[in-house]
Amino acid sequence: MAQEYLPDYIVSFMNPDSYDHPVTDVQLIQTHISYVLITDRFVYKFKKPVDFGFLDFSTLEKRAFFCEQEVTLNRRLCPDIYLGRVGVHQRGDGYLLGGDKGAIEYGVKMARMDESAMMSRVMAAGALSTKHLDRIVETLVPFYASAEATAEIKRFGLPERVAVNVIENFDQTESFVGGTALGKPHYDCIKAYATGLLKQTARFERRIADGRIRDCHGDLYSANICLADPVHIFDCIEFNDRLRYSDVAGDIGFLAMDLDYHGLHELADYFVDQYAEKAHDRAIFDLIAFYKCYRAYVRGKISLFTAADPGVDAQTAASCTEQARRYFTLAARYAEEDS
Repeated sequence: MAQEYLPDYIVSFMNPDSYDHPVTDVQLIQTHISYVLITDRFVYKFKKPVDFGFLDFSTLEKRAFFCEQEVTLNRRLCPDIYLGRVGVHQRGDGYLLGGDKGAIEYGVKMARMDESAMMSRVMAAGALSTKHLDRIVETLVPFYASAEATAEIKRFGLPERVAVNVIENFDQTESFVGGTALGKPHYDCIKAYATGLLKQTARFERRIADGRIRDCHGDLYSANICLADPVHIFDCIEFNDRLRYSDVAGDIGFLAMDLDYHGLHELADYFVDQYAEKAHDRAIFDLIAFYKCYRAYVRGKISLFTAADPGVDAQTAASCTEQARRYFTLAARYAEEDS
């Protein structure tokens, strides 16, 4: 990790003595938008001062607001995990965590979950089963049934509103076209498929009429699921309502795509089938390929952004570039198969 790119408060909190509770070790994980500090019992997440257009954490006030949003929205599925917003306070040459008054930065405090039960680890160990997916479905069906679905939220199911997110992805990755991860043939194929399907307005209008446009999770894949008892589905999208207000197929398609990405094609099909049955939503198959393609492209974009971040080391950049290539290849496969 290139520490010259890390904020002083992050460097300080990498010292176990910086906390008001016993800490023997601190692990730092970076994404393109966050610093995540993992301690013995708690996890602290801080937002990077970045502005990607679809996400704007560029000011302290915005970071404070979205930390509060993150806690509120994630408590829908993880009420015992999200403990609250914390403030960063400077004390001499060091930093302390406390309340809001006088804070120079803000973060989110979470209870540390059981890493051995993380879905990504279970998958990597080859231990993921249909029983795990059944438990996820049992959690999601009532969540979507009770999720907010106002008239304004329903409008996000209109093809022209869906197109905003889809076209934004293509615009934001255009400068990467022709590189190692995103070849022009794949870019052209995916873009033609997505823009063409968006013209099939009846598919989208049916989903609205069926009440399938909800205040969803927005980032539903294995990295954000802990297969504990109960299942924890965490880290929803808090920074942009239009990325969370969507067809439930956007969420279901995301996790199905993630399973495909890891070579678990039969489990991916099982998951969608079980959700469709339990939620009485057979019409989800009208758009599931579209949303799987969209989600694969989003993950590819995020991997590109992370690889381009000067704060990540060379190994991480190379790994993220390869991940992006695989995601874009998968998105192209979905586009070709559904065309």
